[in-house]
Amino acid sequence: MIDQVARIRISLIDTAPEIWRRVDVPLEASLKMLHDIIQGAMGWMDYHLWEFEAGGKRYGLPDPEWPDDSLSAASTIKLKVLIDRGVRQLLYTYDMGDNWEHSITVEAVEDGQPGVKYPRYVDGARRAPPEDVGGMPGFENFVDAIADSGHPGHQEATSWHFDCYGNSFDPAGFDELAAKLRIGDIAK
Repeated sequence: MIDQVARIRISLIDTAPEIWRRVDVPLEASLKMLHDIIQGAMGWMDYHLWEFEAGGKRYGLPDPEWPDDSLSAASTIKLKVLIDRGVRQLLYTYDMGDNWEHSITVEAVEDGQPGVKYPRYVDGARRAPPEDVGGMPGFENFVDAIADSGHPGHQEATSWHFDCYGNSFDPAGFDELAAKLRIGDIAK
């Protein structure tokens, strides 16, 4: 049984309507595991670089070929350590080109429930942007283009998304079951 879990709220910054998720995460999870959870919850495909900013420090995957003394290994810091230091808010950036910034908020710390596997998806709303859409300006243009068949980029945008993902894009059509399954795979 997991002793304690943190209820985490993940919000993609600068989205309106807001794109968000809520998950329960074991306090013993590393920031690397939290990265994996965010990827699963948001439906990102883990193609790009990422990092956390928490308590005045940066955490990610250090690359020996590109030394960065200000970047600590995300696999070596546990969520519990940050919470014990009073850190309840983190910034998670995914894809340094598109620069998807997520506000990560620790909403509560609770005892784990017997028989429940963690991490666990709780709830959320709206579909996250597709990979490589061009950051927030590109996403806004993409959503406008797919919504308006008269938009000059409509055909290109809908074809691109279908070719890459095999389906059409509905910004409100968030697949909660898929998020539950992806996070459930992490819990195994």
